[in-house]
Amino acid sequence: MSGRFSSIAKALVRSGALKFGAFKIKSGVMSPYYIDLTWLLSSPEDFMCVVDAVVEKVRDILSSKRVDKLASIELKGALLLPSIANKLNLPCLVVRKEEKKYGLTGRITGGTVEKGDHILFFDDVVSSADSKLEGIKPLEEQGGKVETVLVVVDREQGGREKLEELGYEFHALATISEITEDLLHAKHITEENARQILDYIKKG
Repeated sequence: MSGRFSSIAKALVRSGALKFGAFKIKSGVMSPYYIDLTWLLSSPEDFMCVVDAVVEKVRDILSSKRVDKLASIELKGALLLPSIANKLNLPCLVVRKEEKKYGLTGRITGGTVEKGDHILFFDDVVSSADSKLEGIKPLEEQGGKVETVLVVVDREQGGREKLEELGYEFHALATISEITEDLLHAKHITEENARQILDYIKKG
């Protein structure tokens, strides 16, 4: 794993964003680990480590693709998005999980989607990609062109394949396999933790 990705792996462990145990994920399946990027908020150094890695990746993407705005769905990806957008000097939007019924109503906040806007969709992790598609839909309904999806960690549970089959260009800073192998090599996790995660991935 590259030095940049290795630093991400360590940031997730140091901040407590990567946890081991038995967790029910959104699909209802039990997982031996859980990634909660909200824990980065309590560790400024680790927060900026992840933000800087995302910014570097977006700059790579910008070298070959047009991106007018960044977007994410609440909550976790949206907590990092303003810091990322600020460093890139790009506007950002947040998609609410449910439509707001009062004040400034609707599902998109932070700005508007102009017809033809090229939007990069960012989030914390991808599992089945259902929440990614849930966030992308309102942007496309308002005329945005979402061509690229970027996440911090690919949980390797079919989300990448689903998004690519639907025509989206997909990027992840790291897969959970890469993170696990790097942390094991650096002795930041036990062999038992690593085995449980890698066995879980293989079972699909």
